[in-house]
Amino acid sequence: MTDRNPDVDPKLLEILVCPVTKGPLVYDREKQELVSHQAGLAFPIREGMPIMLPDEARPLGDDEQR
Repeated sequence: MTDRNPDVDPKLLEILVCPVTKGPLVYDREKQELVSHQAGLAFPIREGMPIMLPDEARPLGDDEQR
């Protein structure tokens, strides 16, 4: 049986930045997303691989903004 939500490599998380703002990302393990508060976007993680395409990102809701 394979893990449906494999963790992202911590070294990868250290070097990734938002493709829109080049700012920091926050890993949301529960939602399997990398969140850019500066851009107001959440980038999905599928099968352990971050999808860093702005067209694939989900806009953050008002309650998710800082």
